[in-house]
Amino acid sequence: MRNRAVLGSVLFVVAATGAVAPDRAAPLPDRMADTGGGRQLLTAVAPSAGSTTGRLTWWDRRGGRWVRAGSAEARFGANGLVEGRQREQGTNTTPTGLYDLPFAFGIKPPPLGTDFSYRRVTDRSWWCQDNASRQYNRWVEPRPADCAADESEHMITYATQYAHGMVIGFNYAEPVRGRGAGIFLHVNGRGATAGCVSVPRWAMKRILRWADPERRPHIAVGTSSGPTAITRY
Repeated sequence: MRNRAVLGSVLFVVAATGAVAPDRAAPLPDRMADTGGGRQLLTAVAPSAGSTTGRLTWWDRRGGRWVRAGSAEARFGANGLVEGRQREQGTNTTPTGLYDLPFAFGIKPPPLGTDFSYRRVTDRSWWCQDNASRQYNRWVEPRPADCAADESEHMITYATQYAHGMVIGFNYAEPVRGRGAGIFLHVNGRGATAGCVSVPRWAMKRILRWADPERRPHIAVGTSSGPTAITRY
């Protein structure tokens, strides 16, 4: 009788409020608040805000359903993850949120079959992270006078990490100075990142071949639960 009473109470609350419990068996994108409106999505999930490792999965929207296309172990910032709107530059944290992917890049040529916009990294390629520069959080070639070298990344010096990568649109469209610059999805280095998301090289190459600009891929970064849960984005 007690079990029936509890069940009846739950059904009454659902009926009265119109609330529906989330289907935890549903694909992750179906449990998210937003997926960017496209038909491709990457989800980078860490167990908690203090984690430096987790999982990156890429999804296709087909026939009205999200279908997993691939998955790989991912690495995050050395100091974990933080809400993107609260992030501060230089904290070695990965910003959580839902972002577009403006373009791909690499020291190496794009993998065969890549359709995504791809820029080759050369000795002239820099990513400006100087808060005083007019080119803050931008790829620049060559480095402008108002962008200090010690406040920027000379991209070709990251031979392993930047063999292949994609720009994550964090703080990109309308940069807020001091929030952070140069947040990418790139190839693993030796350990945790300075705020980017990284994956094994095989996975990065597979993602570049998979990404279809006409399907408008986005990336969502977050944790399994808590204030930075990926389902919030």
